[in-house]
Amino acid sequence: MVLAKDKKKQTIEKFKVHVKDTGSAEVQIALLTERINQLSDHFKSHKKDFGSRRGLLGLVGKRRRLLEYLKKKDVKKYEAILEKLSLRK
Repeated sequence: MVLAKDKKKQTIEKFKVHVKDTGSAEVQIALLTERINQLSDHFKSHKKDFGSRRGLLGLVGKRRRLLEYLKKKDVKKYEAILEKLSLRK
């Protein structure tokens, strides 16, 4: 259940900071959010998949740490990414 190549490319294109950007905090947060949303949909039909649920918790923790880093580094970028991804309403 990995993100499809074309979906991943679209996400990277939407959130990249510069031309060859594939690993900035913004891109990583966006990719993790896509994966988290995908897994959330998976759990609607597979309620007892506890192994994947543990992986989901790891992804949520990683995204949280990246968001905290971005908040310390640049508050404007942090608020922009929250707005784009519609997190923390």
